[in-house]
Amino acid sequence: MTHHTTDPDLDLDLGPDLGLDLDRIARAATTIDPLFRDSPQYADEQLQARLGRRVITKVETLNPLRSFKGRGADHLVGGLPQGSTVVCGSGGGNFGQAIAYAARRHGLRAEVFVPAAASQIKTRRMAAFGARVHRVDGSHKDHAAAYAAEAPGRYYAVDGSDTAVYEGNATIGVELLRGEPFDTLVVPVGDGALIAGVARWVKAHAPHVRVVGVTSAAAPALERSWRTGRHLAVETGATIAAGICIRRPEPQAVVRTRALVDDLLLIADDELLAAMHLAAETLGLLLEPAGAAGLAAIAARDVPGDVVATVLTGANADLGLYRLT
Repeated sequence: MTHHTTDPDLDLDLGPDLGLDLDRIARAATTIDPLFRDSPQYADEQLQARLGRRVITKVETLNPLRSFKGRGADHLVGGLPQGSTVVCGSGGGNFGQAIAYAARRHGLRAEVFVPAAASQIKTRRMAAFGARVHRVDGSHKDHAAAYAAEAPGRYYAVDGSDTAVYEGNATIGVELLRGEPFDTLVVPVGDGALIAGVARWVKAHAPHVRVVGVTSAAAPALERSWRTGRHLAVETGATIAAGICIRRPEPQAVVRTRALVDDLLLIADDELLAAMHLAAETLGLLLEPAGAAGLAAIAARDVPGDVVATVLTGANADLGLYRLT
């Protein structure tokens, strides 16, 4: 289903391929860090018994970052000149970890700006990967952009707009289509770079597959932008799902999701918690709330399809959350 933009903010010349090149995606599937490639994808009998349907899970948590973010970050950072400093803002924390890890791998420096209240677990991991972490009041992205602009050789990496991030993430779609066929793909949605990247590959090679995104009901900016064709900022409410809590999506994300995504669902915190426990009990995985969003939608919403696939995107959870229910 293709949506046409109506907002001047979304009048971007991304080209007929939405700026996401299939050949580059195919190359990324062979060149990004092998630690992030070929993640497990399988149908678990216990999970299917609980859900009452055929579900394929792709597990993106069994790597040093415990999330899918290493794919896009490695593809981006690997293309930067030696001597560069990579600067980013990271609200949920997983992108900051990924940039730190990729920068270290490629011999670059990383500077990561995070909200003052950012997860201690995630910021400690950023620092352990070699990044200098800046806790800031106000917009962490604005601070990061200003810092990057202060000196040459600093590259400001933006998860929702950098084409290389989308194309690195799209390698998940390459791998999914090598396995058991499925009718519907359900993907957590934060800034949109995961779902749009994956959907670009899937729609080109299996156009019958329905692509459904899931985001937090407390942070519906991309969902509302997708539905209305307007580039909207929406104040976020309190939520445990920091990894998919976006106040204002990047224009590229709105354009690409409107072209490639068939539906966007909102999920509540209690449904995320239930899905986290479901994954722990059946798959033995301690997912973070954002990482369980696709599973939550399959469990709590009427998602169509005889065979449904979902991506379990992150496991950097505050384990205290598992004591809430």
